[in-house]
Amino acid sequence: MLVTFKTDAHANIIMFGNDALSMLKIMGHSGTIPSAILARDVPEALGRLSAAIDQARRAGQDADTDESDVSLVKRGLPLLDLFTAAARAKNDVMWD
Repeated sequence: MLVTFKTDAHANIIMFGNDALSMLKIMGHSGTIPSAILARDVPEALGRLSAAIDQARRAGQDADTDESDVSLVKRGLPLLDLFTAAARAKNDVMWD
């Protein structure tokens, strides 16, 4: 399954379902697909994702361990950009 994250302030981001679910849970969402985070809640989700990425960087997890394993940092950065743009524009973020 593929999950597409959408907001009016940024290009769509497409992720594999299990990776998208992990990111949603990091941001404090239930993981329901499809769903959305309202504009008023985007900054909190962005803060959680940013903190998780920063923690992974500090732990040295920004390098891939092998070809089949992509780090949280590399997976999360495009989504971090989308949520940052949505927060600035005060837009909702939806996914399906």
